[in-house]
Amino acid sequence: MTQTLTLRRPDDMHLHLRDGAMLAAVLPETARHFARAIIMPNLVPPVVTGAEAAAYRDRILACLPEGMAFEPLMTLYLTEATDPADVAAAHASGLVKAVKLYPAGATTNSASGVRDFDKVRAVLETMAEIGLPLCVHGEVTDPAIDIFDREAVFIDRVLDPVRRATPGLRVVMEHITTRDGVDYARSGGDDLGATITTHHLIINRNHILAGGIKPHYYCLPVAKRESHRLALREAATSGEARFFLGTDSAPHPDHLKEHACGCAGCFTATNTMPLLAHVFEEERALDRLEAFASLNGAAFYRLPPNAGRLVLEKTADPAEWPDKIGREAGPVTVFNPGFPVYWHVKD
Repeated sequence: MTQTLTLRRPDDMHLHLRDGAMLAAVLPETARHFARAIIMPNLVPPVVTGAEAAAYRDRILACLPEGMAFEPLMTLYLTEATDPADVAAAHASGLVKAVKLYPAGATTNSASGVRDFDKVRAVLETMAEIGLPLCVHGEVTDPAIDIFDREAVFIDRVLDPVRRATPGLRVVMEHITTRDGVDYARSGGDDLGATITTHHLIINRNHILAGGIKPHYYCLPVAKRESHRLALREAATSGEARFFLGTDSAPHPDHLKEHACGCAGCFTATNTMPLLAHVFEEERALDRLEAFASLNGAAFYRLPPNAGRLVLEKTADPAEWPDKIGREAGPVTVFNPGFPVYWHVKD
């Protein structure tokens, strides 16, 4: 028996598109299902100024296949030299929707990130005044802190002090991975939101390590214990406005994933919507999928919901998607959940 679910067209509030040949390869995978996405600025060199964000947006749109409709929502990479006036001007123009905080060394292409938070205080105060959100990669980089504890320590050492010192600053805790992240997000008001990825709803740390290392499940923040995965599932399917989809879909060529020091990231742009339907059905929350994927993120970013619709259909036949995409730029392995999925995006 066929089952259908119609949603407003979803938004991805945390997406890596890269540049050049990789951008051209992965952009259609997102634009096929998503109307908009918050675009991460951690290129090499990073997207720091309004002019650089405008140029990157133009490169994205130039790669968009004919007949596809997609709006890139641009961000700036916060550095200790970021100019508050440039940030304000880029926001006022309508170009920039957020500024991204990477603690220096926390993840891919984060070497230009922040070490001394006193040096970015003027930028954060400007952002609080104009209502521009700060998106945070929530991990400390202290080598003395266990990798599985870095999110919880970041909340205590960095995030909470920054928010207390900057009243009115709107913050998105990106790709939360722990019960600590869920609890802290719930402790805030309307100025605090949190994205949850597709893959963190599906895998825990055993999936990466048990029975052999699975490099295509390795991501940062790294997947945690099963108890944390279950806390993320409960939050994502709760219907609460503070939680919304940010896939953190991150393409890396296979030769850099399957490597002695492999890159962090899961590529989920191709199959996120069928996977989410599977997860939400398991949690008996299909009626809340639209809020998570299509409404909550738009509301936090003060955007109207998308007018278009996306139809998901469940059939007796398992969904199929390519194992790899972008062979000229990669190839890039598409996230494999490890189980059959019977939800499809209907053309």
